[in-house]
Amino acid sequence: MRARTAVIPAAGLGTRFYPVTKAVPKELLPIYDVPALQLVMDEAIGAGADHIVLVSSRVKTPIEKFVTPDPAVVEKVRASGREDLANRLARIGTDVKVTITYQDNPHGLGHAVGCAREVVGDESFMLLLPDELRSGPELLSALADSVQSRGVSAIELLRVPMDKVSAYGVITHVPGAPADGPFDIVGIVEKPKREDAPSDLIIAGRYVCTADIFDKIDRIKPAPNGELQLTDALELQSADSPITGIISTVTRWDTGTPMGWLEAVIDAALSNGDAAAARALLADRLAR
Repeated sequence: MRARTAVIPAAGLGTRFYPVTKAVPKELLPIYDVPALQLVMDEAIGAGADHIVLVSSRVKTPIEKFVTPDPAVVEKVRASGREDLANRLARIGTDVKVTITYQDNPHGLGHAVGCAREVVGDESFMLLLPDELRSGPELLSALADSVQSRGVSAIELLRVPMDKVSAYGVITHVPGAPADGPFDIVGIVEKPKREDAPSDLIIAGRYVCTADIFDKIDRIKPAPNGELQLTDALELQSADSPITGIISTVTRWDTGTPMGWLEAVIDAALSNGDAAAARALLADRLAR
């Protein structure tokens, strides 16, 4: 079956954004006028998801409030003239099921994904890291299509300069693939030194995983920092059968840092109905 559940790990405390994230979850920071979490959920829904699983922290109660249906808020948004946003808000918790599960201790992305096991069950699922935004659901949909047709996990890839690979998970693929893929991945190494990196292809923040990833997570050992790395579980999957890598062609914003968040906000402002005013404001500030 095609993946219809989307897992969004949202338990992190967002320490790079302190002190604001002491009170407001990073996932709810606005990208111009829409919370980042809404944009990530929209992407998942656009790729075919009808069940959102949020892996949250018990201290991040505003996330629960945000995904709880509130017809009065929807009508206020609609009355303000934002019909499309009102419709997107209205489907969360009604047309689209939302389940919240908890990661009580921060033990890494692999651990966070494992916390969703009971809810996800034995079907493939989308996995979206909320620190990263995409311009549309096309890449995620392509990953889901790949898993449906091939029966193995599929992950988003990006090419980066070799002096950047040490910050990412880097893949080894079967020789002979076209330069733009897709790739049969037979190995993954987390944050290798430049001279040890097997390629310039890194794993980005969108995945569609087959359910056996949960068994692989149970088998991996913590990294030196005590975290369970999802890349280690994917490495075990690739040892059983090559998994699929697809190079992203959609626009990506990394909102995990204040500057990356600002870039996303500016681009959102320049692409909506207030674009002219945003351009004038930026031109004025840059002229000073």
